[in-house]
Amino acid sequence: MFSKEASKRLRQEFWISFGKSFPRKWILYNTKIKGLSLKFHFELKKAMVSLDIDHSDLGVRIELWDKLLSLESIVKNDYLPEVIFNDSQILDNGKEISRAYVVLNNVSIHNKDTWRETMEFLNKNMLLFEAFFLEYREIIEN
Repeated sequence: MFSKEASKRLRQEFWISFGKSFPRKWILYNTKIKGLSLKFHFELKKAMVSLDIDHSDLGVRIELWDKLLSLESIVKNDYLPEVIFNDSQILDNGKEISRAYVVLNNVSIHNKDTWRETMEFLNKNMLLFEAFFLEYREIIEN
């Protein structure tokens, strides 16, 4: 078991190490589409790269999600065959979002032995999510 402080230090160490291993300016929140962002996640049991739609207006969220769903076969065939589409996901804070994501199980931010595998997974899959997003941004935002 890790204390809150020890866990925080490990998280900071991981993300600093990731940034040094894969130095790049990621799109992440800078999609230019309100309520749509690309995200990295690394927790106690899994790592994930996601495209999140969390617009505060449900109608807009549904509209963005429908546009993303119209591109599902392209995402799966050309970019991320393992992508999972979830139209309604409840976050720990109770907020509902729509999310397309890829996941790597059996890794932990508390286990440094899984860090290299996780970093490679995060880098590879975010590059693919970004490539898809940049190619199809106009369709999603219009």
